[in-house]
Amino acid sequence: MLTHRVIPCLDVNQGRVVKGVNFVDLRDAGDPVEIARQYDEAGADELVFLDITASHESRDITYEMVRQVAEQCFMPFTVGGGIRTVEDVTKLIQAGAEKVSINTAAILDPQIVAQTAKRFGTCATVVNIDPKRVPIDEALPRMRERYGAGFQPSAISTQQDEQGNKTECVFEVHTHGGRKPVGVEVLTYAKQVVELGAGEIVLTSMDGDGTKAGYDIEVTKVVGDAVDVPVVASGGCGSPQHMIDVLQQTRADAVLAASIFHFGEYSIAETKQAMANAGLPVRLTDPAKL
Repeated sequence: MLTHRVIPCLDVNQGRVVKGVNFVDLRDAGDPVEIARQYDEAGADELVFLDITASHESRDITYEMVRQVAEQCFMPFTVGGGIRTVEDVTKLIQAGAEKVSINTAAILDPQIVAQTAKRFGTCATVVNIDPKRVPIDEALPRMRERYGAGFQPSAISTQQDEQGNKTECVFEVHTHGGRKPVGVEVLTYAKQVVELGAGEIVLTSMDGDGTKAGYDIEVTKVVGDAVDVPVVASGGCGSPQHMIDVLQQTRADAVLAASIFHFGEYSIAETKQAMANAGLPVRLTDPAKL
């Protein structure tokens, strides 16, 4: 039986690990090289390293930092942020990344997914998708401009405000670190990138990011049920129970978290033990690290 992976995420801005809420209000969490070393020792299954402002600032990711982080990690290591061409992907692989996570570039030119998969294999090709609930009357014109006048979203989500008013929303993908809505519907896009060669999807809910209120079960289920590659649930984790919930209620293969680990609220070991106690298959770490 395949085990579920627990994956810490290092969001890096200007050489420091940061964590925000809904992709903004960033808070310093430390040095990426040191944090990577600590997570490797703690028994994390994988590590994700994202330069979260590289695309927004139209600059390359810091390759030297990637090399230094890679030297500290003996676990699978994924890097993303600022990727624009397959040559950028090549540099990241050469710097020590085992996988690359493509986000904005895959929206601008989906063929980069196919090119990466052809050169390095599907296992090295990860697409990070950042969906957000947007009122349908706001998002649909953008989607129809992209897909055609007759386009109908595959998934509708109903939101209710404090007064009980309901709004129908669609899951619209955003780019440039979650700053730009691009008229891309999450389910349509997820299927497209898998067809092009993506071997894994990191699905980061912008609605949940940094809130610690739990993963977005709804959008994770929608995407997980529709594709046949591993889906990593991301955005909103506040406790090991949230990981248990999303893995039990969706087809997610792995869980990604940042705040609960960066700020010492839970250790990797005690998180995995809680998951095992709930009946989920995980690779347990040294009990001394609990």
